[in-house]
Amino acid sequence: MIEAQALKEYLEDRFGHVRILECERLGAGVHGTGFSLVIETTKGIRNYVIKDLSPEGLGHDYPSDRAAVFLLAYDEYGRLPKHVKPFDVITVLEDGSIKSISGGKEYFLIMERAEGTNYFNDLEEMKDKETLSETDIKKIEILTDYLAEIHSVKKESRTLYWRKVRDTVGHGECLMGVFDSYPDGYFTYEEMAEIEKMAVQWRAKLKPFYKRLCQIHGDFHPGNIWFNDDDFILLDRSRGPWGDAADDVTALTINYIFYSIMYHNTVRGAYKEALELFFRKYIDKTSDEELLSVLAPFYAFRCAVVAHPVFYPQLKPQQRSAVLEFAKSVLSSESFDPEKVNEYIK
Repeated sequence: MIEAQALKEYLEDRFGHVRILECERLGAGVHGTGFSLVIETTKGIRNYVIKDLSPEGLGHDYPSDRAAVFLLAYDEYGRLPKHVKPFDVITVLEDGSIKSISGGKEYFLIMERAEGTNYFNDLEEMKDKETLSETDIKKIEILTDYLAEIHSVKKESRTLYWRKVRDTVGHGECLMGVFDSYPDGYFTYEEMAEIEKMAVQWRAKLKPFYKRLCQIHGDFHPGNIWFNDDDFILLDRSRGPWGDAADDVTALTINYIFYSIMYHNTVRGAYKEALELFFRKYIDKTSDEELLSVLAPFYAFRCAVVAHPVFYPQLKPQQRSAVLEFAKSVLSSESFDPEKVNEYIK
């Protein structure tokens, strides 16, 4: 909600002396509400419309979604002949004041710098191990403790759960978008579409599970987990704070499978032990047996990532195929059994 005084201060920063003659609701549509704004400036009367977006559904659930819609509108309204022209994109800050965010040609994020060693280092070291070391086991204990804690924070929203499932299949950064970034010559369009179609079928299966919605990291892969002795720090939380616990669990555990295929052509040794231990520890701490029945499309997305020819060019063709075979097998199964992981690859 925009406060009158904050609006006046913003307008005076743009125009100098301003008198607000009208600020009234025009009407509401499916996407949002419009407000008439009439102001008197030193250069005469100006007429504007302030538009908002409804904060739930239609991909507008998070403030960043709504910002993206308005920034695109600002960039494009003036390019089309006979279209109304944009004036500005504004944001209301925590203190109620108004700030312009329009006109940017590119956007950047500045954040703290992480120190430590990322978890990819541990995965590399596992290739020479038949069993996990005490340090490996302790780190799995730490990671499952952490996920159990953040996943215990629940939220009631069918819209956000359905969005997470939809995004996992169709978002530009997820399954379909990742496949679209594959260079030609590795898999046919039909082979990739087969996995996409199977994943789409899971949308209907998962819709009744919306009460599983919980707090998630959203990109809980080894490169975003930096250890420093017995503690760690996380990077790059992505694609919204709410989803299914399966998103985080599959983001990490696909790497035990992928690394073992890359080095051994099968899942064995320390990698297999890590996979089984991770699921056992996580389920013991959360009592979430249901997880094994909902994770298929999330694994499919992560398989598309680790089989990517540009991201992981070192994979041999048969290894890359084995990863996507795993995706198809899991998508074809009612439930996932970590102890039978090699059966999914065959």
